[in-house]
Amino acid sequence: MTDNYDVALVGAGHNGLVCATYLARAGKKVLVLEANTEPGGCAATREFAPGYSVSACAQWLNQLHPTVARDLALENHGLQWAARELASISLDVDGQHLTQRGDYVEGGNITAADSAAFRKFHAKTTRYAKLLARAFEARAPKLVESNLTDRLTLIKLGLGLKMMGRDDMSDLMRIILINMYDVMEENFDNAQLKGLLSLDSLLGSHMGPRTPSTVFGYLYRRVGEVFGHAGHAQVKGGMGALGQAMAASARAAGVEIRLSSAVASIDVDAGRVTGVTLADGEKISAGIVVSNADPITTFERLVGLRNLETDTARRVSQIRCTGGTAKLHLALNGLPVFTGLQERQLGQRLVIAPDMNYIERAFNAVKYKEYSTAPALDISIPTVHDAGLAPAGAHVLSAIVQFAPYAPQGGWEAHRETFTQLVVECIARYAPGIEQQIVASELLTPADLERDYGMTGGHWHHGELGMDQVLMMRPFPGATQYNAAFDGLYLCGAGAHPGGGVMGLAGRNAAREIIKRGAAA
Repeated sequence: MTDNYDVALVGAGHNGLVCATYLARAGKKVLVLEANTEPGGCAATREFAPGYSVSACAQWLNQLHPTVARDLALENHGLQWAARELASISLDVDGQHLTQRGDYVEGGNITAADSAAFRKFHAKTTRYAKLLARAFEARAPKLVESNLTDRLTLIKLGLGLKMMGRDDMSDLMRIILINMYDVMEENFDNAQLKGLLSLDSLLGSHMGPRTPSTVFGYLYRRVGEVFGHAGHAQVKGGMGALGQAMAASARAAGVEIRLSSAVASIDVDAGRVTGVTLADGEKISAGIVVSNADPITTFERLVGLRNLETDTARRVSQIRCTGGTAKLHLALNGLPVFTGLQERQLGQRLVIAPDMNYIERAFNAVKYKEYSTAPALDISIPTVHDAGLAPAGAHVLSAIVQFAPYAPQGGWEAHRETFTQLVVECIARYAPGIEQQIVASELLTPADLERDYGMTGGHWHHGELGMDQVLMMRPFPGATQYNAAFDGLYLCGAGAHPGGGVMGLAGRNAAREIIKRGAAA
């Protein structure tokens, strides 16, 4: 048994490091335990071929809360920007690309009517996103058995909704439960614009444009603009540099971080946690255990369903957490040429999602545990802004691939090469000749992401962002305010409110809840 800690925190993902830093600054003795050799979790930089490195999972930074960034003084701890305020470019095989930046769209045969409609739509959804942002910055209120804090939170949200005006309020209540496909059809004619916005509603999720709750998914991503991110940003050195900066901030606050230290179990005695046991058998005593792992990993593997009440075990087993997103990394011997794009545009966010039906057909495959033969892609060429990620004159291309099943029939090794070639051929339709530039490639399937980064099902958000699994329902009733199942056990990861994305609020909110409960004890 090691020396006692006030807090043992499982997982050095970005939310875990944020939570640990706030707790340490509140006077807690905090130990963070991470199975991998580097901190950051999905905010990771990966060398996938000699001399070629890439952001392994998350590749854009567009939701980090400004208070978190300021409190952790990330730029003082090494965070640098390679590029900011990048545009999104929806690619067209004939070079008629559509560019979107903020409320402005151009190209892609966009009409004046659609441009005006988009400005109006953007302004309206910004108002909706501001309401969500306020909800995300505090713990989710309970609807029953609420205390004064919960009642005040509900009152503030209600007032915020009412102050939007009758028309906006009724429209939000109407669209929040329906699908992105219908909302796009109501507002626009341009197929490229509808496809681009629809992809933003479901990245990292197991949903298609016609799936209910995708409007919420779109608003969820728009929250980043409310937090001050005017477009996508790229971190110098890859997203792993963000993880390193957060770890440096945590250590400066007094947090102890142990890497290559996998947790085998969260230990419980007489209804409260007592610490954790590592994979090598070492036991660590702590009065509080905070899990940055996803809820299924936390409760099924680390706590054990046999130790939970029946109702809690049932709710854990019902969390929808099946991933459908892959990453493809390409090492290139030169800068690819995309039809109709100038070289300066290659550093922007490039999207292959020609229309909503294209995305929906891609989703149809994964519903039956098959991979899409024409996937939707979110592409980054990070070496345009950060040449150090590849050898001189060479480049890296990284693509988020929607959709790929967690477990295709026959297993991924039977399909890996075929699917990789299929995605390359998809890119080649927009960048002829890119096949001849490939030096090496790496495909990370949902199963690979689960293995390498501990995400159950390979789901980027640690649980679907459906209306039944967000806000006061996340991750499930009874565990919505970070404390769950036992005294002293807390959640701080993407599976907790407000959810996934490199935002940091789940970690910050969890820390505030722990500190408040400790002060009240």
